[in-house]
Amino acid sequence: MSNTHADTVLFVRDTMLPQQEPPSTSVGVVGWGRENLFSGWFNTLLTVLSLAFILFLAYEILPWFFSPTWNATSLTECREILAGQEGACWGVIRERWPQLLFGFYPSNLYWRPVLALVLLFVALGPVLFSDFVSPKLLPFTAIYPFLGAWLLWGGSIWTPVMAALGFVVGYLVFIIVQKFLVPGLAFIVAVLATVVWWLVITPALIPILAEYLPIRLEGVQSRQFGGFMLSITIGVTAILVSLPIGILLALGRRSDLPLVKYLCVGFIEFIRGVPLITLLFVASTLLNIFMPPGTNFDIILRVMIMMTLFSSAYMAEVIRGGLAALPKGQYEGADSLGLDYWQSQRLIIMPQALKISIPGIVSTFIGVFKDTTLVSIISLFDPLGLANAIRADSAWNGIYWELFIFIGAVFFIFCFSMSRYSMYLERKLQTGHR
Repeated sequence: MSNTHADTVLFVRDTMLPQQEPPSTSVGVVGWGRENLFSGWFNTLLTVLSLAFILFLAYEILPWFFSPTWNATSLTECREILAGQEGACWGVIRERWPQLLFGFYPSNLYWRPVLALVLLFVALGPVLFSDFVSPKLLPFTAIYPFLGAWLLWGGSIWTPVMAALGFVVGYLVFIIVQKFLVPGLAFIVAVLATVVWWLVITPALIPILAEYLPIRLEGVQSRQFGGFMLSITIGVTAILVSLPIGILLALGRRSDLPLVKYLCVGFIEFIRGVPLITLLFVASTLLNIFMPPGTNFDIILRVMIMMTLFSSAYMAEVIRGGLAALPKGQYEGADSLGLDYWQSQRLIIMPQALKISIPGIVSTFIGVFKDTTLVSIISLFDPLGLANAIRADSAWNGIYWELFIFIGAVFFIFCFSMSRYSMYLERKLQTGHR
């Protein structure tokens, strides 16, 4: 009987059990908490102590932040509202936020820097987010630097137009001359043609064009710039211009031509060996000594140039690290395809080196943007310089934390956004190992 039963029982299942939901304690928030916060007695103890510490900080700090002083017009009025209790005096932010954002820019012209900022995001769209923004906007990206400068500083429209035409002239000269000379000499001739256009032809043509077509905006002096508008203007310019210069310096440092190599090495090592404050002092005071008498070299333009050169030296070393990280086979593969030096750099070498260097590049960008606060040393009113000026006012004499918390929060938003974009770009280009 038992043998017959054994012969009829199947030891291999011929039907599947219905699928069931996982236990509620192993998925979702509860599952994550059990796995990461309460996975053992030691982790549980650390979690409880951490929560107690966070609750204690919140109990002590949050009442200070949520103080009813937004409508106060002075520090004295804040103290009267608080009636001896501890609390922030946010009235200074409500009253002085336009000054912290725009400095001493004329209030009736605030629309111009706001429009310039909006158009900046439009211009950066096809470059930073090519998957979502149409490449048809790339011509506007090329036009924006001149349009943005015209919106900020005003004056005749022919000044930015002639500046833009200088690049067009240089490009056309390069295309024509390279048929007769090697690319290096053709590039030098193109640069000389551009400089002649800017220094000789442009000053003669602008008055004539302005007389027949007087299209202009109200002029604003550079000394009226300030606040975050000044920091963004200097920072964005230094960031955008330092990347291509840094690429050229990195390639020059690895060049087989001794003159090019040693010039690039000397420039990079000199800039990296000198504090940025020293370069800003040179831009502010000493540079005018070497200029012809009567030359009016804009102070913000001088600072932009020095910040760009400073950033370019560090950018060159970051990119050189990416170039050094590439295996030799990539260079040999480019040679086997019959590509010349610039074709191999553009199509094979540089895209890979830039992908490897993304974290370092973005870190340099963030550092440059934060370093814009150093311009207060040369009497330009960046957000920190304006904070000191506001604190010197008798109505707000004694204010401290509120101003710097607000400034730090705005800087954090910009820098954190750049950091998140760096992570997005790394995921998009798959720079890391899976």
